[in-house]
Amino acid sequence: MYITSNKVVSLKYKLSNHQSGEKIEETNEENPLVFLYGVGGLIPEFEDNLAGKKVGDSFDFHILASNAYGDHDPEHIAMIPSNVFHDDNGNFDNEMFQVGAMIPMSDSEGNHMQGKIMEVDEENVKMDFNHPLAGTDLHFQGDILDIREATEDELAHGHVHGEHGHQH
Repeated sequence: MYITSNKVVSLKYKLSNHQSGEKIEETNEENPLVFLYGVGGLIPEFEDNLAGKKVGDSFDFHILASNAYGDHDPEHIAMIPSNVFHDDNGNFDNEMFQVGAMIPMSDSEGNHMQGKIMEVDEENVKMDFNHPLAGTDLHFQGDILDIREATEDELAHGHVHGEHGHQH
């Protein structure tokens, strides 16, 4: 069986920064990436590089930042008044709001996002809302572990159910 649309694919991979070689993430046989191929849940170029592969095949490719999580965009950096983060008593939590911390936030329309704290001063918190991998060229290396037909439920829901997949 080959990787084509609506197949459930299990694979292990090592993801690294293509420029520096620094490891970003790694999966293995015990904890593989399992996904429904062709439904748009992953980086399109990632899926394109897996098309037509079969169980036992290896892969080794890189994806430019602009085709992955995008280039780092200075428009996604915001200065937020520190009083936004005060608790009910008007206190600012210096422990939580440290440079480098990832803070869950919502925009004015209720969309959830993560912001990385870049700077903190008396009046403002400078936050970066770019994806953590924005501006990073990605290098994937791995092996195809399993391919199977998706169930009707998986196709209807657009994601994998069962072992290593989504549970309802």
